[in-house]
Amino acid sequence: MIDSQTGKRLAMTATGAAAGLSFFLLGQVLEREMLGERAAMALMVLAVVFFTALLGMAGPLRLGRAAALAAGQAVAVAALLFWGSFRYGALSDFFNTPVPFLAAFVLVFVPMPFLVAAATRGWRDYPTLFNEAWTIVIRYAAAWLFVGLVWAVLFVSDLLLRMVGVPVIAHLMEQPLFGFVLSGAMLGLGIAVVDEMADVVSPYLVLRLLRLLLVPVVLVVAVFLLVLPLRGLDRLFGQLSAAATLLSIAALGATLVTAALDQSEEEATRSVPVRAAARLMAALILAPAGLGAWAVWLRVQQYGWTPDRVFAGCVAALGLGYGVLYLAAVLRGRGWEARLRRANIHMALALLALAVLIFTPLLSPEGIAARSQLARYEAGRVTAARLDLAGLEDWGRPGAAALARLATLAEAPGQEALRARLADRSQQAEVAGRDAESLRAELAALMPLRPATETALRDTILASRQDYELQDWLSACRRSLPGGQPACVMLVADFWADLQGSEVAVLTLSEDQWLAGAGFVLRDALWEWRELRPSGEAMPRGAAAEILLQELLAAPAPQLVPLPGQMIPAQGGGLILMR
Repeated sequence: MIDSQTGKRLAMTATGAAAGLSFFLLGQVLEREMLGERAAMALMVLAVVFFTALLGMAGPLRLGRAAALAAGQAVAVAALLFWGSFRYGALSDFFNTPVPFLAAFVLVFVPMPFLVAAATRGWRDYPTLFNEAWTIVIRYAAAWLFVGLVWAVLFVSDLLLRMVGVPVIAHLMEQPLFGFVLSGAMLGLGIAVVDEMADVVSPYLVLRLLRLLLVPVVLVVAVFLLVLPLRGLDRLFGQLSAAATLLSIAALGATLVTAALDQSEEEATRSVPVRAAARLMAALILAPAGLGAWAVWLRVQQYGWTPDRVFAGCVAALGLGYGVLYLAAVLRGRGWEARLRRANIHMALALLALAVLIFTPLLSPEGIAARSQLARYEAGRVTAARLDLAGLEDWGRPGAAALARLATLAEAPGQEALRARLADRSQQAEVAGRDAESLRAELAALMPLRPATETALRDTILASRQDYELQDWLSACRRSLPGGQPACVMLVADFWADLQGSEVAVLTLSEDQWLAGAGFVLRDALWEWRELRPSGEAMPRGAAAEILLQELLAAPAPQLVPLPGQMIPAQGGGLILMR
């Protein structure tokens, strides 16, 4: 007879092996293109979610019960991703941003504690939710560590056997099927063993360590908020990176407070300083969350929505939700810990809802972004020259619909600037499809050269560059400065006297009116790229960039200012070719 412990280990090992086998077979299906790309994607998501949820819930639940719940979860997640993918013509474009991956990650892991709680003590039972959420993380981390150790043992064993001419392990490891099945089997076995040792391999060590961080973090946040009024808000607002930092601090604060309060009052920290820090942190979370949300909103007010800003807006909304609920729990006084635990349940459900909605038309990041950019132009808040056409081209079918609307608007009287901008984008698309030789030939004809006699060096530089660089240069050269000249120039000069021969600088005016520069220095018979750096804070833009290009085009050769090296003079400073 097989005892229950051995039976569970065998069952989990077999489940993991089945997961590995399914992933191997799905890989063969994808490689041989036996299914359409969306059907194959849905099948892959179905398998990944099913086995991830099954192995994650099989500890506290019987294997059959866990399989039934995992199957329902897998079907729901696969259906959502399948539906959301139709925003794009090509499936690869759908996964060009991390948003689908992050939303799918939430839909895989956040429901698991709720499903376990629903099958045991009720889906709103906070001790079960708290314990299972942390235990799943520990269970998977420990099991994957075990998988890594198994492979390390295999490699060392293979080296030992090779010394006596027995390469049997090497032959096995060369078989892809063996790797998939072994990894899955060992993952299942590892999870089974970790679950047996729940009293030893538990999340309590991690929770105790997190509590140690609470006091220093709350001190840092308090100092930040005290100093902020004295230093001003200019460095915060309008920067998405600042918003990400602030929202990350809010998320860290919520995590540390949750760790300190644990699953119940009996398990919560007894340390007076840590408990006081938890209460203060809960009250302060709204401040960084609110500042982060404000920074995101100001960025949106300046430039409109993009898919990344929609995602940032969702994160900001979650941060505000945590901040408001935590502050309300603290301000109501006695019993704030219990209210805060209930707030965690509400916010977990809100996170799930947002992850679901992102795959639907109700919260489509691409749809919101495309409508925002179109509305800004129609309302006169952005000019044709500042329209984010590159973004619209990347935003799938919603972006294509917005571009079609702009094409219709361009036919109306008074829309000459929009017509020219759309025509310029069409030319760039045509350039992107050209072969390298034709690109070089057209660049040689279009790009002004100073001095004009350095044609051999120009041809050498053009021959050394990649297609994407040639495409960017040609797109710029097809644009016109106010005087009608091409918006590009190649300069040949002795920028560094101690280097052999001349150096080369290429200046172009980008679509958004920024001056872009690239330098080239000859080293060991190879032309190496070098940065063309402004002596001031930023490269010239707009009228200043146009004036500089016109001055360079008007002179027969670059007029340089001697430094340690030579500088191209420009309004407010100059451009220096780095070594």
